[in-house]
Amino acid sequence: MAASIEFIQGDITQVAADAIVNAANSELEAGSGVCGAILKAGGASIFEECRRIGGCPPGSAVATGAGTLKAKFVFHAVGPVYHGREKDVEQLASCHLKCLDLALVKGCRSIAFPAISTGVYGYPVAEASVIAVGSVHGWLLNHPDGVDRVIFALFDAPTFNAYRSAHETRLKMVEQEKKRRAGG
Repeated sequence: MAASIEFIQGDITQVAADAIVNAANSELEAGSGVCGAILKAGGASIFEECRRIGGCPPGSAVATGAGTLKAKFVFHAVGPVYHGREKDVEQLASCHLKCLDLALVKGCRSIAFPAISTGVYGYPVAEASVIAVGSVHGWLLNHPDGVDRVIFALFDAPTFNAYRSAHETRLKMVEQEKKRRAGG
C-alpha cells in the first residue's frame, strides 16, 4: 500500500498521528509558534526531556514522548535560519528526512509536519514547500512500506495552498516522467 500525503489547515497539536513534528530550535528550548503550541497542549514533560537531550544541530531531529498530546512521540526538527544558501536547502531537506527515519525506527505509521523554518527562521514558504514536499516524496519512494500517512498540518491558508501546490506539481512531474519512460 502506498503512503498517503495529506494537507490540512489547522493546529498540528490536534492531528491524530503517531508522531508530530516540532519546529524546534537547536537548543531544544520552548519557543513560540509551533513550539509554543506543543508546549501548551502537551505539557512541560516534553521540554523536560528536551533539556535532558541538550541540543540538536540544524538539519537533524530528536524524539521525545508526547506528554498529553494524542501522538505517541514529538520529533523535534531543527530547520535552518534562512540565508538563501545551498546549505539552507540541505538542512531543510535533511530535518524532514531525519523525522521520517525516526518514524521508521520508532514504529510510527503516521507523522504530521508543520511548515518548518517558515516562521521566525524566515524561510520563504514557496521555497520551503517545494523542499519539504520533495524530500517526503523522495523518502517514500525509497521506503514504500515505511509509513502509511504523512500529514502536513499548516497554520494558515497561504501556507496550506503553497504546500498543496508543491505536492500537485510534484505529482505532475512524476506522471510526466512515467510517460517519458514508457515511450509515450
